[in-house]
Amino acid sequence: MSETQTPATPVRIALPLSEEAILSLRAGDEVLLHGTLYTGRDAAHKRLRDAIERGEKLPIPLAGSAIYYCGPAPAPPGRAMGSAGPTTSYRMDAFARQLHSLGLKATIGKGDRAPDVRRACLEYRAVYLVAIGGAGALLARTIIAARVIAYEDLGPEAIHELQVDDFPAIVAYDAFGGSVFPADEPLEAEA
Repeated sequence: MSETQTPATPVRIALPLSEEAILSLRAGDEVLLHGTLYTGRDAAHKRLRDAIERGEKLPIPLAGSAIYYCGPAPAPPGRAMGSAGPTTSYRMDAFARQLHSLGLKATIGKGDRAPDVRRACLEYRAVYLVAIGGAGALLARTIIAARVIAYEDLGPEAIHELQVDDFPAIVAYDAFGGSVFPADEPLEAEA
């Protein structure tokens, strides 16, 4: 950064996400999330997919929601949750399109994703956010309340409902085909 440049101010975004909020974001934007966020990893995603295929009601509302790919640690005294760092996102790639098609507006994890996930963000007006790996203890400080709401038998991989305040993330894929990953080719909406 040159002396004349100033760092971008993070944008505070309410959860669940509105269409207006999604369309205001661009790849590279820094955001601070506040509101309700859900956790989910591999095993929980498989159960969500199975429930969808059986036509069952899902344990979380998808419309406007965000899922954080995280298996949090137990809460220490005085905290809502223990360390809550992001897990590698590509492990949930097989489930992303289906969930976005049902209204999921954001996923949060770390690392690049399959091209189909980026295309699904473009097609369904959604975003993929990255959180800083290795900073789980710091990220946990933004969690003000937490409770297990589904699949308790999965332990840390159960679905948790989190109330977050200023949870930091970076827009990795935006709803316009933009990406922060240098190897990604430009995407445009299909005619």
